Formats: sequence, C-alpha cells, structure tokens
Amino acid sequence: MGTQIKDVKLPDDCPKELLLEKHADFIAAYGKKKDDYEYCITEFLRMSGVYWGLTSMFLMNKQDMMEKDEIIEFVKSCHHDNGGFGASEYHDPHLLYTLSAIQILSLYGCINSVEIEKAVEYVCKLQQSDGSFVGDKWGEVDTRFSFCALATLKLLGRLDAIDLQKAVEYVLSCMNFDGGFGCRPGSESHSGQIYCCLGALAIADSLHYVNADMLGWWLCERQLPSGGLNGEKKWSLLFIV
Repeated sequence: MGTQIKDVKLPDDCPKELLLEKHADFIAAYGKKKDDYEYCITEFLRMSGVYWGLTSMFLMNKQDMMEKDEIIEFVKSCHHDNGGFGASEYHDPHLLYTLSAIQILSLYGCINSVEIEKAVEYVCKLQQSDGSFVGDKWGEVDTRFSFCALATLKLLGRLDAIDLQKAVEYVLSCMNFDGGFGCRPGSESHSGQIYCCLGALAIADSLHYVNADMLGWWLCERQLPSGGLNGEKKWSLLFIV
C-alpha cells in the first residue's frame, strides 16, 4: 500500500497569486550579475539558460526587460565556423546549444543574422547511418539529440536536409514494451526522453506510431501521492510500504 501524505495547511500570509513582477525582475537581473559565483559556474549552459529565461519573459510579456541587442550579439559570438553553436563564447559547438541559439534567434525574428546553411550543414553531419544523432564530435548518441536536430531544422525550414525517415525509425527503435522511450534502444523509459521522442515524432508527422493508451498510462503512473511527478518508474518504489 502506498503511503498517504496529509494535506498541508499553508501559512495565512502566503501569496495567493503568481508574483509575475518578481519573477521578471529575478530573470532580468541574472544577466547583470556577471561577477557573481553562480553566474560564472553556469557558463557551461549559458546559451540554454538564456533561452529558458527569455522564453519565460515572453510568456509574461516582459521581453522588453531583456537586452535584445546584447543577447543577439552573444548568440552570434558563440557561432563556430562549422555552423554549430557553443554554450558560451570559446566553448565547443554542441547540438543542444545549437538548438537553443536558433530558438533565441527565432523568438527575436532574426534567424537570418547567422549563416543558416552552415547551421544546417552542422546538424546534418551529426546524423549517423542508423538515423540517430550524436551531440557533437565526441560521438555520444541520445534521443535528446534527435529532438534537437529535428527541432533546429524545423525552425530553419530545412527538414529536407536529413534522412527524416531514418531519424523516425531510430526514435521508434527506442520505444519500449511499456509504451515509453529511452535514450537509446534498450534503455529504460524516462519522462524526459519521452518528451524528446514525442517532440521529434510530432515534428516528423509520425505520432501515429505511438501507442497512446499504453504511454498515457505509463505517464499517469508518474504521479506521486504528493501530487508531484517523477521521471521514471523506479522512483515510485520509494513510496511502496
């Protein structure tokens, strides 16, 4: 039997509404604290961090609080000669940050400020013979990279540049008996990988291959007694007595 978590009474003085102004101020201030320890140690994911923050600001209609020109120049400074983008200036190019860079430029409507064909060529060269994608020159294969590749090319309007059918076949080869998807064939299902695989299949107009009922049930089982959600099945064992 699963453990039961009692209702928690919130303090009377807790906020009763989402404090958007505070969220916006927090995000906008992040890029202005370049000497802070937290800013320095997150350099390895700076490009994605800018995208996450910028997306939040657009959702709150607070994008004018961000330094548009400075952000675009940062993205361009991370663009390598091979077409890929790094996490920050002088960092090696990677598919993860290439997607984030293209997403940022898309939000601002200025994709043409970089060499699109070079970016397309970079992504294409990362596709393997089985349809999978490596993240960079070091050769790690992961379905996250399949999503990054397809999403990048979709935003650039160049899905035709890769073997799309092979890309779909590889993603489907990572589908498990429980309806979920792993990072590679035979890997356990995980919610994060499922998001990436469904995203890739949706971009490729191939969602009809998914067992929606089985996958839906697997995802429903990720909810815990607290109401929260976990990413994979083994964590739910912590709640079994």
